[in-house]
Amino acid sequence: MPELPEVETMCRGIAPIIGREIERVEVPPCHCRPITIEPSVRTLHRRLRGRAVTAIQRRGKRVMLCFDDRSRLVIEPRMTGLVLLADPPDPDHLRLRILFRPLSSPPTTPPHDIPTELLLWDRRGLGTIRWMSEQDYREKIDSRLGPDAMSITAEELRQNLAASRRPIKVALLDQSAVAGIGNLYAAEILFLAGVDPRTRCDRLTKPQWERIHPAITLVLQDAIDHEGSTLSDGTYRNALNDPGNYQNMHRVYDRENLACPRCEDGVIRRIVQAQRATFFCPGCQRKSGRHPSVAMPDNVRN
Repeated sequence: MPELPEVETMCRGIAPIIGREIERVEVPPCHCRPITIEPSVRTLHRRLRGRAVTAIQRRGKRVMLCFDDRSRLVIEPRMTGLVLLADPPDPDHLRLRILFRPLSSPPTTPPHDIPTELLLWDRRGLGTIRWMSEQDYREKIDSRLGPDAMSITAEELRQNLAASRRPIKVALLDQSAVAGIGNLYAAEILFLAGVDPRTRCDRLTKPQWERIHPAITLVLQDAIDHEGSTLSDGTYRNALNDPGNYQNMHRVYDRENLACPRCEDGVIRRIVQAQRATFFCPGCQRKSGRHPSVAMPDNVRN
């Protein structure tokens, strides 16, 4: 966490800052270990002061504030980072504050809907904040990431992964092959597609690949519509410090020993792959590759 749906929710939530000019960039008092901020906050303040945010973009699991000189502030939340317009979950882990200049003309929206600052909060301090020129961004980030999971084609997915000897669940986490999918959503995608997460990519059949691709879109879009997943630790919040709702829609993730929601006779198992927990139903997600006979959404059937 957070994965593509949570980061996309962050981007949409902070959209009201588009057009706002930056007045100040500062680090609030924080006794926790500092997160990675490049360049220094003092340099960041000097470079961004007076610049307007022209767009908010997402690349994989990164939030990007774009500016008129084509530079961008690239925020990677990693495990526990949040990008907020509202008060943070607590003041102790607030890592960066970006304050905006007052509007020069009367607002067309109620004053309480106009953001005055952008807050970057990170409980574990693993996130990163980097100001990058267009060239640096292209060379150091964009060129190293695969197609976005929400736009990758079925053919691109097969080309990038079909020759791999890795289990499909592990391969879906490879950001250089497909950007944005993390551990939680990989498990949900493979369940919906009826594919055993332990199956090697080079042994998947064409029908299995044809089910995996639409399942990616379906799961991720549904999670975006529900503003992401807030797990039991309660860390993930949207830009207004409210929880997501997709955790209530999980089919297999963190449901070990519970009944399978599809076949009803199966029980969800938990295994470890590449040091990450994987949840699946052995009855529905068969190594044989045969698709479950129970009803599935039309766009993930053979």
